Amino acid sequence: MATDAPPPAHTGAQLPSTEKFVEMQQSAEFGELRSSHRSFAFPLTVGFILWYLLYVLLSNYAGGFMGTKLFGNVNVALVLGLAQFLTTFLIAWWYSRHAAAHLDPKADAIKSRMEGGA
Repeated sequence: MATDAPPPAHTGAQLPSTEKFVEMQQSAEFGELRSSHRSFAFPLTVGFILWYLLYVLLSNYAGGFMGTKLFGNVNVALVLGLAQFLTTFLIAWWYSRHAAAHLDPKADAIKSRMEGGA
């Protein structure tokens, strides 16, 4: 796919060597960043997958329950299906807040150190 966009401007910062990348990857600071990300993302991912599978299993094996009318033509299946979308947006919003508060400052500190700014 060709674009007419110019290449990114060279900021003049020298790229770190492979050894510096490996050293940073093995540092406690990077380990803390990775741990902070994983301790948030993995449980939410597992929880959402289980929630999704529950919906699918209920749809397949509990048709009577899912067909229960709540009001008008709105049944349990519709409400739980819409809740899937709501859950997706809530998780994305929650993750963006977590990343801005906990992950981005640590990542920015690592980046500036790697680029020689600190």
